[in-house]
Amino acid sequence: MSAESHYLNALEALDGGDRDLAKTEAKKATSLDPEHLEAWSVYVEACLPPAPTPPTMAQAAQALSAVKKIVAADPSRMDMWVRGGRLMADDLGMLHDALHWWQSCRDVAPDEVTPVVEIASILADMGEYDLAQARLQSILDDNMDVGMTQFRKINSLLQLVRSAATQQPQDIFKPYERHHDGWIAIRNKMVKPPMSQNFIFLITALPILFILIILLQGMSPESFNIVTLCFNTLAILIVILVCARNAKRWFQIINRPAFNLLRAMNFEAATGYTVMDEEIRTSVLYMYIMQRKPLSWQERMLKIIDKGSPLPNNWRMRLPDFESHVDAEGRIPIEEGPLLEAYEEE
Repeated sequence: MSAESHYLNALEALDGGDRDLAKTEAKKATSLDPEHLEAWSVYVEACLPPAPTPPTMAQAAQALSAVKKIVAADPSRMDMWVRGGRLMADDLGMLHDALHWWQSCRDVAPDEVTPVVEIASILADMGEYDLAQARLQSILDDNMDVGMTQFRKINSLLQLVRSAATQQPQDIFKPYERHHDGWIAIRNKMVKPPMSQNFIFLITALPILFILIILLQGMSPESFNIVTLCFNTLAILIVILVCARNAKRWFQIINRPAFNLLRAMNFEAATGYTVMDEEIRTSVLYMYIMQRKPLSWQERMLKIIDKGSPLPNNWRMRLPDFESHVDAEGRIPIEEGPLLEAYEEE
């Protein structure tokens, strides 16, 4: 059978829900024709379980390997750049590798906003807020086209980095600093799970609303009219909006140790080195966060823990050159040939 025949069999099997057969047929197609990118695409889909089932570490790694082959042969496949970036960062926790991946994507598509947003998001998760803000600013400086989905994510990231800008540099938790005060805060809060934003809203809004309703009920029937009804409704609405906004702010403040621990866990996943002791790793807070991570992320983290490689004393963060997509004069070169269409997630 030809590579095309195996590809068609794989496509039919995938449409029928038989991912094992699709994977086998797609592999046969790529063995006969390593440049058959459609077969590689089917192989990627066949490696991963149908949504919303999370992939295992082996499944995510196999899919990622195939994605790399596709973008190496056809760098214009923005859908595969996105798939690879998500597999690295979200499913496998390889944040540092994902940064280099997205910068390589930007080298190929310097006008595409998706890699810039993803780079800024990863940097913010790592606590590199200044670098994240610089990437977001480059979107405005380069006058990039931004879709609605990306606009919402950019706006959320801007709020985060601007809020972080109010902190002193020494207050920003860095997991690779063994004596950082953030570790003390984690130890003080690790015996219980984080407090939810809804719970914070309820414990702040309900008492105020209760008092407000009692005061409104004390009004005489003669004074009750359409004006007072509108005023009462507006007062209740203001209380709800203010408390909701404050709940979001207090959620960040109260749960800062949990966010610090999450950053430390992401750091271990990104570097492959361990930075926390067994007491923290067996705590309620650690288990709470761990259980909410993707299955493939958990499996990879367990391997890192079993290996137990401590962070070297001379360790330095390996960041990509975020200006590698510009020329010597700081301008984005105009490439001849077909332009890439802007990528917008569904």
